[in-house]
Amino acid sequence: MERIMEFNMDFGTIVKERYATKLFDGKKIPEDKVNELIEIIRYAPSSFNIQPWKIIAVTDSKIKEKLSPASWNQPQITSCSRLLVFCANKDIAGNIDKLEELMIKAGAKPEDIKPYVDMMRGFEKSLNDEQKLSWAQRQMFLALGNAVNGAKSLGFDSCPMEGFNPEEYAKILKLPDNLVPTALCPIGYAADKPKTKFRFSEEEVFVYK
Repeated sequence: MERIMEFNMDFGTIVKERYATKLFDGKKIPEDKVNELIEIIRYAPSSFNIQPWKIIAVTDSKIKEKLSPASWNQPQITSCSRLLVFCANKDIAGNIDKLEELMIKAGAKPEDIKPYVDMMRGFEKSLNDEQKLSWAQRQMFLALGNAVNGAKSLGFDSCPMEGFNPEEYAKILKLPDNLVPTALCPIGYAADKPKTKFRFSEEEVFVYK
């Protein structure tokens, strides 16, 4: 069931108060809140709307313990309520097929969407395997952005992470070759305190023409 969520904070406050939590208190996030976050992540934008990602949600403490050494034993992995493993999906062609089917089920006529579908398939065929992975990873980070800000909006915390061994994660989670672990996002309730947040000035970041 699709739902529209109501946020308790304005977006500017969410972005400014969110921080990379280094230690969680182990308390479980209520399932309804997790489901709301899943919806927020699911609505992340992507080029062509191909959505080339898969997210493995790990709650089993035994699996988190196995993943810990492959994450350099960072405490976020075992102390979080749930560990989200963001994987780039190299099977872009497969997602295009699914998207075409989804559009037809929603009422689109195959002949009307054929030019768009052909464009997507032409794009996919223009990429080699390395380019498919790179493209899918760039798209996947849009979903990760929804995850970290969405978690804060719902009253809990998160930590976007790239400090882990993707190959070991793939083995432990028994992932198919097309799914490449790219980033982690443990979620839960913070047991640490945010430090002062530093960002470059507007003049450093923006160039106006």
